Amino acid sequence: MEILIKSRPLIRTFPNFKSISTVPFLYQEPQLAGTPPESTTTATTTTSPLPPNPSSGSPLYNENWRSPFVSTGQFASSSIVPLPFIRQAPAMRNQTMSETLDVKGILDTFGNWVTTQNWEDMKQLFEFWIRSLDRNGKPNMPDVNLFNHYLRANLMLGASADDLLGIASQMEEYGLVANTASHNLILKAMFQSGEPVAWVDKAVKLLERMILTGKEYKEASPDEESYDLVIGLLFKADLIDDALRYVDSALKSGYKLSMNLFNESVRSCIFKNRLDILVSIIERCKKTDQNKGLLPSWNMCTHLADVALQADNSELAFSSLDFLVRWVVRGENVRPPVLLTVDEGLLLAALGTAGRTYNAKLLTGAWEVLKRSLRQTRDPNPESFLAKIYAHASLGQLQNAFATLHEFEKAHGSSEEESAEELFSPFTSLNPLVDACCRNGFATLDTVYYQLENLSRADSPYKSVAALNCVILGCANIWDIERAYQTFAAIESTFGLTPDIHSYNALIYAFGKLGKRDEATKVYEHFMDLGVKPNEMTYSLLVDAHLIKREPKAAISVVDEMVHAQYKPSKDMLKKIRRRCTREMDYETDDRVEELSKKFNIRLGTENRRNMLFNLEYTTEYAG
Repeated sequence: MEILIKSRPLIRTFPNFKSISTVPFLYQEPQLAGTPPESTTTATTTTSPLPPNPSSGSPLYNENWRSPFVSTGQFASSSIVPLPFIRQAPAMRNQTMSETLDVKGILDTFGNWVTTQNWEDMKQLFEFWIRSLDRNGKPNMPDVNLFNHYLRANLMLGASADDLLGIASQMEEYGLVANTASHNLILKAMFQSGEPVAWVDKAVKLLERMILTGKEYKEASPDEESYDLVIGLLFKADLIDDALRYVDSALKSGYKLSMNLFNESVRSCIFKNRLDILVSIIERCKKTDQNKGLLPSWNMCTHLADVALQADNSELAFSSLDFLVRWVVRGENVRPPVLLTVDEGLLLAALGTAGRTYNAKLLTGAWEVLKRSLRQTRDPNPESFLAKIYAHASLGQLQNAFATLHEFEKAHGSSEEESAEELFSPFTSLNPLVDACCRNGFATLDTVYYQLENLSRADSPYKSVAALNCVILGCANIWDIERAYQTFAAIESTFGLTPDIHSYNALIYAFGKLGKRDEATKVYEHFMDLGVKPNEMTYSLLVDAHLIKREPKAAISVVDEMVHAQYKPSKDMLKKIRRRCTREMDYETDDRVEELSKKFNIRLGTENRRNMLFNLEYTTEYAG
């Protein structure tokens, strides 16, 4: 402003300065708004009036800024809704509205009040409206939708299920039949009552009535919400059998189960040990498009798998693994990805269950889940490979079993740990494969041997001493020493491999089982000369060979060698020697056994029960 004031003398100094506007300047003197203008009787022209003053409270303005109170004059007469109607009490306003609204109007009003949750006014307006007359002077006739709004208002205001049943019975006075929505509101009141035992019978009867009525009147048949409410009430009342029966009925009718109801069904079946019923529910859900997407939480899936594996329920275990895979896939598809991993111990138990229950589907599924969980970051643990070999052997799938053995050797065959030797022992780890090879006698053993021989000549040859050891021990199990010895000799001559300690142990076992103790001893002396170190199983087999020949002194000498080689004799080994000493009356050797048991702190116990059987005196006299 100072700049403009200082600039005025500069502007006035220009002699030829002219204004831009061509309108002559009109001098006006300001006046107060309330002062009436002076009368000019001499003026011959009339001027148009100014717009009304905002401060005068004109009806064209919503409010007066000087007075916050709205005037009741001309503004009240120009309002759309009369002011007395707005200022009256809600009850009076509802009564007034009930005299003017028709069915469509009251439905629109209720629709607006539902969004604002104006339940009290909705209840009062319906009660006034139903006792009022329409424009023709006849009583208002509600329809089912109006009654449903009234039922909902009472439900939201805390009315009991008995009150809602009474309201629903009033529909018959107007020739109306309660539809599905009406019954669902009543069932919801029962569900929310907090007393499931008191209402469960009425809820079941109401559902049965809906089923019967729905055969003639489709709009009254139960829907998904009806089944959810009744089944949820049955679960709350601990009536699990009835709840599962209605779950099965809902699935047969093609309805969709809610996720909460599905989770409750899973929890209840687990708690009551109704695993077979749970399997049928899951299978029915998988067969329907609307229910196949049901998926319990991750923790519940893990718990379900654990329960199924403990019960050796292969079908339920497979379903739980399927749920876990869907969680893994879902985590991989989100951004950023969530990499979920199934515990390998759980999958190891699943492989064992597949072997015990002879379920090939569970075997394949568990192994696929294991590989997907590991994501090629490492190889499965040795226990997982052995469990898979056991499962294939139990199913009689020898080709798959030996293929798994090949993968096992590639993954852990070069391990230098002390326990790595036992991983490929036909007496312990691979014994299920040995049993499968000799299940049908020499026919299966010959088939396995020829397949191994053919694989050794393939383009990518497969040669395995562990596989041939299984064949040798299988021949020993069927008392066929000739096949066992020929297979042992073929390790070097045909396959070009070197026998390991398990090969020699299998041959010692074959000789010792037939009572050929000297041949078994010669095998031991042979590989000792070759520099092969015996293991604990070697000494155990030699002890058994000597005991079969009833020579406890030779057996105890083997134990002494075993102790000298830094191995500890087992309790079972010492008990077998002591038993043979008792029968052979070799008390010196028996004392030596006692010394060893004390040295290694092994409690052998007593043989009283065995001695009683051993000392029985049989007689032909009748015991009267």
